[in-house]
Amino acid sequence: MRLLPATALLLPFLMASCVAPPVEAPPPPTPVLPPPPPAPKPAPLAGDWQDWPLTPGTWRYAREAGGTRATFAQGGGAATLSLRCDLAARRVILSRPGAAAGAMTIRTSSATRAVPVQAAAGAAEAVFAAREPLLDAMAFSRGRVAIEQRGAPTLVVPPYAEIGRVIEDCRG
Repeated sequence: MRLLPATALLLPFLMASCVAPPVEAPPPPTPVLPPPPPAPKPAPLAGDWQDWPLTPGTWRYAREAGGTRATFAQGGGAATLSLRCDLAARRVILSRPGAAAGAMTIRTSSATRAVPVQAAAGAAEAVFAAREPLLDAMAFSRGRVAIEQRGAPTLVVPPYAEIGRVIEDCRG
């Protein structure tokens, strides 16, 4: 069989159109990353409490209706500790988030004492008369004040002037 010259030229194109397109390999599967490991639990505090690391944060002082308040917080976050003056009742309320039951132990350079707490609006509160000597120990502690309570992280805070200001405001 003899092909015409024009047909002979078209034959390669016709044959090429009969070939299936190349098969593309499917994309590789997206790797599934394992979940990140849980945050490590802080190491238990040991040794002399005055060597424990300070809790990150700083004190802020503010006037509010009925008294004044000093709050200890990290950055702009929620307060991890609060010292509030209830001026009408002449009492100082130390509170921390959570409703852990039991006593709160307060350590200063001159005193260590367990104080009873009560649950109030999602916080554990210790209430003191404005002239309570433990408040002076907190205000004048050398280097740090530790707040310990079962079921809650230990707080080690610096005894900045805001503590003394709230106490003095309550004493009048």
